[in-house]
Amino acid sequence: MPDAIRIENANLYLSGRQVLHDINWRVKRGERCFILGANGAGKTTLVRMIMGYSWPLYGATVEVLGRRFGTVNLQELRRRIAWVSPLMHQWLGDRSWTGLEMVLSGPDGTIGLFRKAKEEEIQRAHDLLTSLRAEYLAKRTVVTMSSGEQVKVLIARALMTDPQLMILDEPSVFLDIAGREFLLRTVGQLAEQRPELTLIFITQRIEDILPAFTNGLILREGKILAQGARESILTESVLHRAFDLPIRLIPGSEGRLWTVI
Repeated sequence: MPDAIRIENANLYLSGRQVLHDINWRVKRGERCFILGANGAGKTTLVRMIMGYSWPLYGATVEVLGRRFGTVNLQELRRRIAWVSPLMHQWLGDRSWTGLEMVLSGPDGTIGLFRKAKEEEIQRAHDLLTSLRAEYLAKRTVVTMSSGEQVKVLIARALMTDPQLMILDEPSVFLDIAGREFLLRTVGQLAEQRPELTLIFITQRIEDILPAFTNGLILREGKILAQGARESILTESVLHRAFDLPIRLIPGSEGRLWTVI
């Protein structure tokens, strides 16, 4: 199976400081992969590199969806990538956009709809909300939704472009327990309903990693600490090194791992 992401020999500096060190990583198309690490481990910088917003030093190879950076129109490539970030919550503002209007704004890359949508776009938006069990949010204003409901709308918005790769960049970071579980159920449904979609889930919370994410990458101080199959890297010894804590893992009945310090 071809790669969705291929990174070789990537070293990246920001403001004169090296943030990523010798990154070599591959994700197959259709794979569900997690990226785990503490604050400052380099997770979001890695995403910015995948999106072409930050560039590694000369000599690196970055290839996304079969297109090699330096030879590709990044704006065109980004239309095939859905990036759901908690920063988007902050961009919602106090405008009275409805859930449907937010979803319809996806192809435009705007936060909110500033044009008259076509009938086929409206139908697709409704279909996406229905597939995420969120049709009831179509007429609700975004500012009246819970954080978990807003994330559902943002995921539907991202899917409007029919992406081949979706990056969920710490989507539960601002959510309470109920909102987090609401979101994780949505991600689980998405993984089940769209087997062709490559999913990358970024988190600093071990318990957020659903069993659907069978491969992973663990970062520490901008370096790859471990990568590979879920069961081989989500171990107490590896996590102790990743977080500098004596973490004990307790398996849950639903396949998730819970932590005790």
